[in-house]
This record gives sequence, C-alpha cells and structure tokens, in this order.
Amino acid sequence: MHKDIATPVRTRGILEKYGFSFKKSLGQNFLIDTNILKKIVHFAQMGEGTGAIEIGPGIGALTEQLARSSKKVVAFEIDQRLLPILAETLSPYSNVKVIHQDVLKADVKEVIKEEFKEIEDLVVVANLPYYVTTPIIMKLLEEQLPIRSIVVMLQKEVADRISAKPGTKDYGSLSIAIQYYMEAEIVMIVPKTVFVPQPNVDSAVIRLTKREKPAVQVKDEDFFFQVTKTSFAQRRKTLLNNLTSGLQDGKQKKDEILDALHKSGIDPSRRGETLSLEEFARLADELYANFH
Repeated sequence: MHKDIATPVRTRGILEKYGFSFKKSLGQNFLIDTNILKKIVHFAQMGEGTGAIEIGPGIGALTEQLARSSKKVVAFEIDQRLLPILAETLSPYSNVKVIHQDVLKADVKEVIKEEFKEIEDLVVVANLPYYVTTPIIMKLLEEQLPIRSIVVMLQKEVADRISAKPGTKDYGSLSIAIQYYMEAEIVMIVPKTVFVPQPNVDSAVIRLTKREKPAVQVKDEDFFFQVTKTSFAQRRKTLLNNLTSGLQDGKQKKDEILDALHKSGIDPSRRGETLSLEEFARLADELYANFH
C-alpha cells in the first residue's frame, strides 16, 4: 500500500519538490485529510465495476482514493503545472487517466464513450474549484450524460442553495434547475482547516442522484427554466411583478399572466421562493401558449 498523498507532510513535500505555488484564479485548495477523502469516496457508493470522473485532481489526493475503489478514473486537469506532479503521484495506479483540458470546454460525452467502453456504472466525484462550481454541475446535467450520481465538495453556501426546499431563503432557480434532474442531499460539512491554502468559508459534500425521469413533466424545458429564473429575478417582488417585467412582452400580456396564475391555482401576490417544482411546472405550462 502506498503512502497516502493527502497528509500535510506529504502534500507539503510534493509542492516543495516541484516549487508549486497556488493560483487563486484557478480556485486551488488541496485537501490534506485522508479520512475526509475516504468518506467522500464512500458516499459515491462505488463498486469494482464503477467508473469515476474527477474534475480538478490537484496533486491526486482524491484521485488516489478513487483509483483504489473503482475500475477506472478519468480526471480533467486544467493546470499544466500539475501534470508532471500527477504523473509521479499517480504512477502506482494503472487505472487512472489524466486529461489536460478545461472540463467546461471538453466533449465529456465523447470522453465517456472512449474511456469507459465496458463500464455501465458511472459517477462524478470531485473537490470542485469554487469559482466554477455551478457551471460545471449544470454542464454535467444539461448534457444528459449517463451518470448515476455526482458527489462533489463545494462551498457550503452553494450546497445549501442546491439542496434548498421551497419557502427557505436559499431556495431559488439554482435549486430548481438541479432538483429537476437530480435528488440533492448534503452528506457532510467540511471545515476549512483541512485544506491548503485554507479557504475563507466552510465546504460541504453534496450528493446528487439522477432521477429515473425529471421531477416534473413540462411542455417545454427551456421555457420552464425561463419562468423559474424570471420568478426569482428580484426576490422581494411578487410573481406577477417578476413575470410581467421579465417575460418578453410581459407588460402587454399582464392579463394573460394573471389568467395563467389563476388557472394554475397560484395567488399572483406570492413570491417565487414559495412555489414548489410542481407549481412552477403547472404555471409554465399555462403560460406556454401565450408566450410561444
């Protein structure tokens, strides 16, 4: 068994050997607690036949734990300076492939086709760079990739927004966009002390599990998301005000918007944060005819 990468001493040794300095612009915070890494891997519920996609492997601390628990790991790393480090730290593991690419620009579907040919069970596990957490998760969901679950570490406040329920201050269009596709649960809170360099905020691990089919059936997905976004444009405003000022020609179509709200059984003076996914689905479907 090789010595774990994720100890403070070993991490410091690797960084010093390569003269590595952290780039703030890339949101680099490396985990130095092996127990937390093992827990993250545990939450991903992997078996011998599971394939794992990692984003931002850093110096390979989580990658190593994934390699030990899965059939194959493919990691996307944007920072060229980390490639020689990863080549060394991950040399004991023949089931790891590092791709030097920005995952936001990558053709992930194609990578899955090429790299996970024989693998049916696929998960994403990552300690995500903070500044692009949401775009990465949305990309993975919108591209309808064959992924069973996504287990990622991110800022606690973003995790709270993703998993929020209606009627809470954290609930918004992001909660809806993600819960439409996935069931979301926060499985662990992670203190900032287990990272180098230490971030300013605590982190959380969230597990997103793909639903068999979307949470609600709607006539038009894009329009449904447009309605939810518009409903939260200004949190203090009522639904009626947000929809009137936010939808195209909304001011001319105020009566139609009122009509749609009544038909879907929703009081126009309610605020977006009080509506469930089901209510948003009904509302979007009622509005659809008038805005298309």
